[in-house]
Amino acid sequence: MSLNRLFRWILPSLLCAVAAMAEPAWAADIQGYNVEFSGNTPAAVDPTLRGSAQLVTLAGKGAVPAFALVERAREDVPRLQSALDSFGYYQNIVTITIANRGLDDPDLPATLDALPQGASVTVKISVAVGPLYHIGKIAVKGSLPDKARSALGIATGDVAVAGLVLDARSRLLAALQEDGYALAKVEEPDASADDSARTIDLVYAVNTGPQVAIGAITFKGLKDVNEAFARRALTLHPGEGYRPSRIEAARQALAGLGVFSGVSVRAADHLDADGRLPLTFDVEERKRHAVAFSANYSTDLGISLTATWSHRNLFGNAEQLNLTAAGSGLGSASTGLGYNLAAQYIEPLFLEPSQVLEFDIAALKQQLDAYDQTAETVAGFVRRKFSLLWSGSAGLSVTYDDVSQEGTQQLYQLIALPLTVSYDSTGTADALRDPASGLRAALALTPTHTFGGSDLTFLVAQASASSYFDLGGDARSVIALRGLVGSILGGSNLQVPPDQRLYAGGSATVRGYAYQSIGPQFVDRKPVGAKSVDAATVEFRQRIGEDWGAALFMDAGQASADGTPFTGTLHIGAGAGARYYTPIGAVRVDVAVPLTRVPHSDAFELYIGLGQAF
Repeated sequence: MSLNRLFRWILPSLLCAVAAMAEPAWAADIQGYNVEFSGNTPAAVDPTLRGSAQLVTLAGKGAVPAFALVERAREDVPRLQSALDSFGYYQNIVTITIANRGLDDPDLPATLDALPQGASVTVKISVAVGPLYHIGKIAVKGSLPDKARSALGIATGDVAVAGLVLDARSRLLAALQEDGYALAKVEEPDASADDSARTIDLVYAVNTGPQVAIGAITFKGLKDVNEAFARRALTLHPGEGYRPSRIEAARQALAGLGVFSGVSVRAADHLDADGRLPLTFDVEERKRHAVAFSANYSTDLGISLTATWSHRNLFGNAEQLNLTAAGSGLGSASTGLGYNLAAQYIEPLFLEPSQVLEFDIAALKQQLDAYDQTAETVAGFVRRKFSLLWSGSAGLSVTYDDVSQEGTQQLYQLIALPLTVSYDSTGTADALRDPASGLRAALALTPTHTFGGSDLTFLVAQASASSYFDLGGDARSVIALRGLVGSILGGSNLQVPPDQRLYAGGSATVRGYAYQSIGPQFVDRKPVGAKSVDAATVEFRQRIGEDWGAALFMDAGQASADGTPFTGTLHIGAGAGARYYTPIGAVRVDVAVPLTRVPHSDAFELYIGLGQAF
């Protein structure tokens, strides 16, 4: 850096110190002041400039003594100059006056002291940005692999923005470490200004050190989780080349097992005797048992209560056992009481690190407008994560199904092969976090054969997607879209078991209409069930303060006895809702009205639950 730049950094601080010792103890308090900027500040620089000035950020915070106001202005001069420097304006000039007098004006103390108690003054900040500097020569001091040099991301002729220059150092260091130079060091760049050429020359001092492999891997904090299982989950082994991206992937794999509340990794500060770099994974195990409760209410289905008991580490290898008991239909005038009892066992790392094995046993009873059902199901699934965005599953389920519809009772035995493929780019694996951007999509194909009440083979195909758009970049204003298309191939509408048919209406499809009320109906206006369904939603979500939020939404959908989607009568519902955000998710209250009226339908529907609708 040139000598005149060095004095520009030191002199303001010395002047402030001398002035502070020399100034009298002024008595008057300035009740308020207004700040006026003038000069040729570029629009892109202005927000940073104002944010750097204490005169701006502390304005309106209450009365300030006159001497403190002057001191605040003196401290802002180098602050503002540094802000301009960071954008490449290294010959800037910043001048501040108070009551039209300069900060070094000997009459300034008397002028302010003469003001009446509680007076207000004008502070003027004049900025001359000067010429814009560009990057000149870029040199690297020390050996550097050719492919790492491009990681700097800057070139001669670029604007000399301080942030970009410093980011180049971080990028270079990250590239070296990713190439195996675990102990590489890149010093802060040495910058020298050529004021005549208006350029900044940069020198990066680099010491790559040797390329190294991963050494011994140790764990700290393991108690109930078997160490052999933790090592198998890592997908990282001693002797592999050091790469921070692979180490982070291994850390995330451990964290995703569900048995750890925290996982961190640290490398040793020196190589071992074999020239390798040891790693230590620090883990904190979650409590082995957990109990969860949830409740929902809607005017069509009444109150549903759910309790789940979980064991997160059954045999020491992160096996999960979840026992769930739910009651439904409480307080509903249109549906009867029901229950859902389920047991679920999950074994991670099944055959491959990215696969899990799941077994489910469930007993269900429900009394709905469309049908009454009592069913028992045994199912098994293999679920696999193909990449960060893609996952899928394949399974086999056997169901004993006792269904009654319109006074006719049928017994079915169903064998199904559910297949799913899912895509998720929202980056919110945590169910308690609301997605603000990205896309979730799923395709489910379920070939099914029924025995008993009918002998039929059919395929249930459903595709769903939801997309999120962050309007402000801070996840406070979000547009959420949802779409669903489903169809049943094989058999006629009435040949398919009633509980396997498709329905629309309710919080999962079209709010404002009672559950299952959209679609074909019997003469008594009870739902028949459809062979095709489609639905779409647009919803605007707005955070209000820290704990509250609101939503506006419109849903549309249709269901048809025909197997072709988009062939039924379209129904539209709209509404608004409130959100209260808690540590366990958002409490949601939605009120929706049908815009396409259905005979004997309710004037509105109310939905209360935990978490967003989708």
